[in-house]
Amino acid sequence: MAIKITDECINCGACEPECPNTAIYEGGAEWKFSDGTSLKGNYTGKNSGVQVDATKENEPVDMDVYFIVTDKCTECVGFHEEPQCAAVCPVDCCVPDEDFVEERASLLEKKDSLHIS
Repeated sequence: MAIKITDECINCGACEPECPNTAIYEGGAEWKFSDGTSLKGNYTGKNSGVQVDATKENEPVDMDVYFIVTDKCTECVGFHEEPQCAAVCPVDCCVPDEDFVEERASLLEKKDSLHIS
């Protein structure tokens, strides 16, 4: 399942540089699928099913606190043994997103789709 950041976030920013998929953004920041990935052209989000230009800027998911783009979050599967955002969060606000439960195989498939060789 993807990870989400709760409203308890203190905006410390410790999580952002830890994400291997660049799925974490500061509140109010626009984001792109191409940020930190090898994506170009059209991409279909694995969770949302929305097809977009990978280089197009998208609206912030949250305006006030750091947020995780579900379509880019792989829980660090394929990179680390545990989600790195949760490991470094000083207030434990990086938690599993119960709305996006995914099996390990799906997370690996998402990782591979974001980081095309």
